[in-house]
Amino acid sequence: MYFLTRGTYFLASILVMTSKIRHLVLILLCSFSYSQAVKWMSIGNLHNWYSAAGSEVEIGRTGQISDQQDGLRWPAFYRVQDNQAAKGLWLGAKNFYDPVVDKTYEHKVVHAGPRHLDIQGETIPVELTMYGRYDHPNVIVDGDPSTNLQYLDDVDVVDPNLISDRKIYNVVQTTIGVKMKRTIYSFAHPEHQNYHIQEYVFINNGCFDKDCNTSYDQTLEGFQIYLQYRYAISREGMVYDGNWLPQSAAWGHNTMNDVIGENPNNPAPNDQFYDDGSIIRGLLSWHGYHSSADPPENIGGPDFGGDGHLGAAQFVGVVTLHADKSPLDNSDDITQPQTTWFITSDDITTSGNNQYNGTKSTNEYVNYMTVGHPESSQAEYVGTGNANEFNDPRAGTNPGGTSQGIGFGPYTLAPGDSVRIVLAEAVSGLSRAMCYKVGHNWKNQVNTDQLPESSTLHDHMMQNYHRESDAHNYYKNAWVYTGADSIIEVFKKAKYNYSLMQGGQSLPEPPRPPSLFEISSGGDKIFLDWSSDSETYPGFAGYNLYRLKFKPDTTLFIYDIDQNEINPIDNTIAKIWTLDPGTNQFEDVTAERGFDYYYFLEAFDNGTNDDIILNSSKFFTLTNKAASLKRPPGTSFDEIRIVPNPYHISARDLQYGVSAPDRLMFLNIPPECTISIFTERGDLVDTIEHNDGSGDEAWNSITSSRQIIVSGVYIAHFDMPNGSAIRKFSVVR
Repeated sequence: MYFLTRGTYFLASILVMTSKIRHLVLILLCSFSYSQAVKWMSIGNLHNWYSAAGSEVEIGRTGQISDQQDGLRWPAFYRVQDNQAAKGLWLGAKNFYDPVVDKTYEHKVVHAGPRHLDIQGETIPVELTMYGRYDHPNVIVDGDPSTNLQYLDDVDVVDPNLISDRKIYNVVQTTIGVKMKRTIYSFAHPEHQNYHIQEYVFINNGCFDKDCNTSYDQTLEGFQIYLQYRYAISREGMVYDGNWLPQSAAWGHNTMNDVIGENPNNPAPNDQFYDDGSIIRGLLSWHGYHSSADPPENIGGPDFGGDGHLGAAQFVGVVTLHADKSPLDNSDDITQPQTTWFITSDDITTSGNNQYNGTKSTNEYVNYMTVGHPESSQAEYVGTGNANEFNDPRAGTNPGGTSQGIGFGPYTLAPGDSVRIVLAEAVSGLSRAMCYKVGHNWKNQVNTDQLPESSTLHDHMMQNYHRESDAHNYYKNAWVYTGADSIIEVFKKAKYNYSLMQGGQSLPEPPRPPSLFEISSGGDKIFLDWSSDSETYPGFAGYNLYRLKFKPDTTLFIYDIDQNEINPIDNTIAKIWTLDPGTNQFEDVTAERGFDYYYFLEAFDNGTNDDIILNSSKFFTLTNKAASLKRPPGTSFDEIRIVPNPYHISARDLQYGVSAPDRLMFLNIPPECTISIFTERGDLVDTIEHNDGSGDEAWNSITSSRQIIVSGVYIAHFDMPNGSAIRKFSVVR
């Protein structure tokens, strides 16, 4: 059970003028007096946080402006792959009597987001619980807990019979007299890791507070469920990280939003279908053209000034898997959602939530929640234009970009009645390796005659959303737009899985990871040990042990542009060992001194549990603390060395790698000593207490005031129990 106290949350927008173009920069100034409870789904390739309040509002997890894009991380193995900016959940009804204020409203709407929360008086958290088939493993590096799952995968209840690998159960009481039960499912199966199934059940329980101290039984007329999705694709190239894409793309200013399957009785050319012939009801969003991109060909978010790799090639979407026809008819209503109008993300109506403002509630209910289907989606209106310059035909302006909006209803809920909505939210697109291959080829204008296989949907994307261009831009966009087909395939997998769940079945289960994975740094090798519990799994066939050099999200693959080939393992920075059953320890004797190493261990089966070999998710054992070689302590003052000396910035990446380009190593030092570093004129730069008993100490050229040192000659003074020593070293920057 989680309790959230009342908070305040306010918004300011500042108009910024430049000499070339006008931007509306969204500045979110948040003052929180509550601690919002969240849980993460983080065992597969899609990571997302979920709020106890029932919706993941704008900068709602951290309150930091720099976290405008926070969540829906895919592929989650790599940093800053977030695609989520804000979500909203609104519930409304007609002719509603509110006993709290003793007033009848023509329309009453309660809100969770997209910007504001009132978690004591509107959408009130009751429960947020994480269930798991098994807990996350204990991962230890040199005695310390060393995996992100120590805090991301916070399992409250272990249930071996769970139908999914993880389940979040979220209960919210709302002051429209409706209790919402939200259940989110995620999976470790290798082919089902980039979607989360979300089930919503809305119950007319007549309660107006968490403990139902205020209650009133009434039939809800015209009950509507309205969900908003503000996507920004993806964080990697945005202002707070890579900073090679236009600033306003960070809040989704140029996001393209399309809808499919909204008119099942009159399919559109781009509509898609499940294998049984039923129509897919879904939303698709992607990174569209932006007027401030320089050069202007920004589809896929290529790193213009760098290596060209694609930093925003993801497609994000939501598919409706089920919507009750009525409280008395639980069959799927294929006409739902009945509203698919897009919404301008900075629309004033999405701010200043006020459940007791009848005029505002009527506007929300009539003009947003129940407005129906537009003649064209926002993406169809934009076409090959700049998405950031799109003006909503209703509002005439659009400073902040466009969000998806879907509404379900109207339902009539008598006291005790309930309705159920089931969605799947997904991210897909080009693999990370293909983002590098396509981006490198695009920038160098080579190998651009190798185009992807086309499809009806791919043809539609190229015909409607690709500008006429030369061959290398056509090549890039052709590959990026395969993401539309990719996310449709994910929708199909989610539907298949949901059908299994409805029948009380579940996906074939991959081997569970070892419950303990321990790494210990040594003098000439790194020792790894793990428990053997994975081996009790049917069909268990062995382990894959991965070692990553420099950082946990090291790029495993390498693209050879001359041969136009992707090698799945770059042996200079990554290594894999395949180990037989019964092997529960390993000595890594190939590690090099001075470098950081990270590991993860996958258990795999022999393919008899499914039509593919299944393996446990890498995230269960991926270490976030480096292991490294440390030699025995030196035996003589004369042996002390500083490496490299001199340090030269031109060779920084060749010395100790991209994760530690400014590193210097003090070698052959005593087991305990104080290292004081001075400038040549005697100013103290930093002091290091070496006390781990080894003969190595690393220093990343950072002063005690957190500044990188400048060029010059430096003096290292080693103060030891039985004497002292001095060494000089030089730095060239």
